[in-house]
Amino acid sequence: MAEHLSQSELDYPFRLLEYVHGFQLSQVIFSACELGVFDLLLGAPGPLSAQHVSQELGTSLDGTERLLDALVGIHILDVEKTGGAAVYSSTEVANLYLARGSAKSLHAMILYQAQTIYPLWSNMPDAIRKGKNQNEKTFGLPPEEIFQAIYRSEEEMLKFMGMMNSSWVLDGHDIATAFNLSGFERIVDLGGCTGALAREMAKAYPSSSVTVFDLPEVVEAAKKHFSLEDDAVAFQSGDFFSGEIPAADLFVLARIIQDWTEEKCLALLRKIYHLCKPGGGVLLVEVMLFENRRGPFMAQISSLNMLVRTAGRERPPSQYSHMLNQAGFHNVQICRTGKTYDAILATR
Repeated sequence: MAEHLSQSELDYPFRLLEYVHGFQLSQVIFSACELGVFDLLLGAPGPLSAQHVSQELGTSLDGTERLLDALVGIHILDVEKTGGAAVYSSTEVANLYLARGSAKSLHAMILYQAQTIYPLWSNMPDAIRKGKNQNEKTFGLPPEEIFQAIYRSEEEMLKFMGMMNSSWVLDGHDIATAFNLSGFERIVDLGGCTGALAREMAKAYPSSSVTVFDLPEVVEAAKKHFSLEDDAVAFQSGDFFSGEIPAADLFVLARIIQDWTEEKCLALLRKIYHLCKPGGGVLLVEVMLFENRRGPFMAQISSLNMLVRTAGRERPPSQYSHMLNQAGFHNVQICRTGKTYDAILATR
């Protein structure tokens, strides 16, 4: 059933205006992260004035004051008047998710959205007209060169890896425990990037061995910038499309199927199927659409993101099930976590 707007919403479109100005709201958060507002406030002994913040960050007083007020307006900062002067402090949400020093920081994800995804989205009309990603128009790279666009420089690769790491800070535990995977002794996370999701798997199933399999340059960067000294996760280099894949009882494909055409995804799933012994399986981790096409909104946005960035799309459960069945897998199970990412488990 379609939602009917109230007469007041028809008389004055408050919600529509919020949507239209949404890009400006994003830029408020992007700018504050890039400038270091949340790191400064987290480390401060108490609330700070706009003048203090501007001096510490090397920004204009006028611009800083307006930015801080906007952050108060969206409930990310608090403000109070002391002796006639305004002083600003962080909320718990800002300290937990926006400051770089927090264990749950989304700072890397936000900067990636600001510096890489935002420029691509400015070319959305062309993507919709042509049905192709905007890597060529935005970065000067052919549409089919997905990896080259993501890893076009070491700096860009590290930004992407930081974004991926942030994703599993939020969703990793829910994905690792969406199904009981204790029966799989060897787990290989194909395209596992920094190993953040693999570490959640290793924590949830300490008796299983967990390996991240990714491109050589990604593995090298993961070990250098993201691995822990006492890491319970092993790393192995290779290309799961063109090279050999290590043996496993369970293969994890997290945020992989969404990037590619159905033809390429089917070829990969069939390759994995032939590596599986009876009882072996594959775990897909994706942002799933509803069958009725009414959401979730984040999945719909993510599907548009795949349009401007990759060759893929987001799908509802029935399409994942069909694809897995075509590859030979059966007993497909779906788990909606209630968060951003969902899980699909299928066995041979």
